[in-house]
Amino acid sequence: MADTTTAPTSWIPLEANPEVMNKYSQRLGVSSAWSFTDVWGLDDDLLAFIPRPVRAVVLLFPITEKYEDFRRAEEAQIREDGQVVSPHVFFVRQTIGNACGTIGLLHALVNNAEELKLDDGPLKDIIAQTRNLSPDDRASVLETSAALARVHEESSQEGQTAAPPRDSDVDLHFICFVQKEGRIYELDGRKPFPVDHGPTATANGGTDGDILTDAVRVIKQFTARDPDNLNFTVIAFAPTQT
Repeated sequence: MADTTTAPTSWIPLEANPEVMNKYSQRLGVSSAWSFTDVWGLDDDLLAFIPRPVRAVVLLFPITEKYEDFRRAEEAQIREDGQVVSPHVFFVRQTIGNACGTIGLLHALVNNAEELKLDDGPLKDIIAQTRNLSPDDRASVLETSAALARVHEESSQEGQTAAPPRDSDVDLHFICFVQKEGRIYELDGRKPFPVDHGPTATANGGTDGDILTDAVRVIKQFTARDPDNLNFTVIAFAPTQT
């Protein structure tokens, strides 16, 4: 039976640290065969060091005035033009304060769950409870998951820097990129829907199932909007190197 005791409405921000994220995912029931790893740069020579195939990419970026202007314009354009989103994309809204790290991690894991050989644990429970729900109803499930709140709380204390207060007003935000059916999707719990960023390199003859090149293409658009801001962190989800 799932633990549905009321969870806190605001969480301690998660550090953008692959070691923290890997411990987090293993507590959720994910095999150590897959892990998060730092992407140290967006040039080809640095990307070559990342294990392949990359199944998801998590981006931490600054929420600036330029970005907010872009976000509002993008949403209005999508509502006007419409978009087709694969029904196999798992997307959940973020309704818990400072939970964007967990939402980004869940987007990476759940959208690749078929490859992860999950043990019994909170992630299996979340998938079972939310499989056929809307993004908003999925958010309601997360709000009441004391098991997930406990894992987040424990993981948020394990970074290299002191954890900020629970009610911190954080201006950095996690999102995730995944691929489904030959399309790359941006999954941001602050947005009302996934954003389709077009065909993946796979669809154009690239490496099967690997989205690093596609994610980097979109991430460069983020950095170009705020070229003087250095607060960008990129983390790939890929096979663990042994």
